[in-house]
Amino acid sequence: MSVDIYWRIAMEGDAPALRLGDITRGGFGPYLPGALGPGLRGGAPDGYGPVDYMGEVARATERSGFVGGLMPSFPETDDPWAAAAALAGETTAYRFMIAFQPGFLHPVQAARMSASLQAATGGRVVYNIISGGGGPQQLWWGDKVAHDDRYARTSEFLDVLKGVWDGPFDHEGRFYRVESAALPPELRGQPFPEIFFSGSSPAAIAAAGRHADYYLSWLEPFDALAAKFALVREHSDTPPKFAVRVDVLARETEEEAWEEVRAGWARLGDAQRTPDASESVGWQRGRAFTAGAGDDFRDLEVQPNVWGGFNRLRPGPLFGLVGDYHQVAARLDELIDLGVDAFILAGVPHLEEAQRVGRHVLPLLKGKIA
Repeated sequence: MSVDIYWRIAMEGDAPALRLGDITRGGFGPYLPGALGPGLRGGAPDGYGPVDYMGEVARATERSGFVGGLMPSFPETDDPWAAAAALAGETTAYRFMIAFQPGFLHPVQAARMSASLQAATGGRVVYNIISGGGGPQQLWWGDKVAHDDRYARTSEFLDVLKGVWDGPFDHEGRFYRVESAALPPELRGQPFPEIFFSGSSPAAIAAAGRHADYYLSWLEPFDALAAKFALVREHSDTPPKFAVRVDVLARETEEEAWEEVRAGWARLGDAQRTPDASESVGWQRGRAFTAGAGDDFRDLEVQPNVWGGFNRLRPGPLFGLVGDYHQVAARLDELIDLGVDAFILAGVPHLEEAQRVGRHVLPLLKGKIA
């Protein structure tokens, strides 16, 4: 089998190490002496911006053996569509997995944007469809649609987008209405982007069963992940492939890897060790797996090398892999045996950790890498 391995582009910026919390490179952080993008040189801004750092990460990950990069979308980042267009010329075959919430674009406009990028990049656009985790961040976008309705909207959005791609297309539904919608002749015939579909709720799994090329999940304990995959298959006429988003902290020895975690844990206050709740079902599932854990950071290791405290050290998913290079590769191989067809890996800082993983972990995988 072949396994596609993506890396995450840190559009929000990076700390210099997982044990250190302050963003000093990329993103829209403060201008600090010695920082990379933005930084101060001689007391003035140095002109090195977020997209410059993203370009460094994209070039490094392509050289390190990754097939592409996830472009996440947050209120505090550049727009991933625009960033992908800016970075396309920095790489040769690198795929750009653009994360977006369908509710913030009309599907006809999304089809035109996607076809334009496909034509410009030689077909290197991939979708990461997200329907939103609710709460204050969802309201930041002006989106008040309820949880299950967001997935209904996403499903209808994809129906229309696919119809327009092969148009002309007519549709009158709950959220969208189009008449004779089609791409201009010059943009027709482009490959339709692969769809990575995220979400752990029943509504998300039902929508993924209709539309996903890859059902994408955060890392969880492996038996729970296998059960989730089985549920997706049950709700799919044509079962999708499976992908997992995994943070990786790999070092030459296991002791070195856990020391990095220990140092990061030591800088946290009590409040930071208990992060805020979220409407996201994936987040709630992750918290349930670590419920009752003690104060020691090793209490969050739910199975060998699978640690559920990454969200304390940086924003994002709870679970990731911690260990030496061989241990991390072995866990990834176990996930491949479980049915995983693609990974989105990440590490802090994204630049150096991509090079480390590409050099020391990917060559150890038994699963064949595309």
